Amino acid sequence: MAEPVCAAKAPCAVELAPGDYWWCACGKSQKQPFCDGSHKGSEFTPLKFRIAAAEKKFLCACKRTKNPPFCDGSHKAL
Repeated sequence: MAEPVCAAKAPCAVELAPGDYWWCACGKSQKQPFCDGSHKGSEFTPLKFRIAAAEKKFLCACKRTKNPPFCDGSHKAL
């Protein structure tokens, strides 16, 4: 499997409203941390996740988290 692009070495802090979101797994999206379709033609697919209540979340931008789409601190080892 190919390595995803590290979009940033820090998480993306985002205020999310209730609903469905698509997290970029390839790292190529220009709308980080969300998918913009840049993965097309690659082996990567975005990850759909749901937020039940409005809240601030820290989403992974390095694409190395073991708990996608949420940051687990993996960027500290890069």
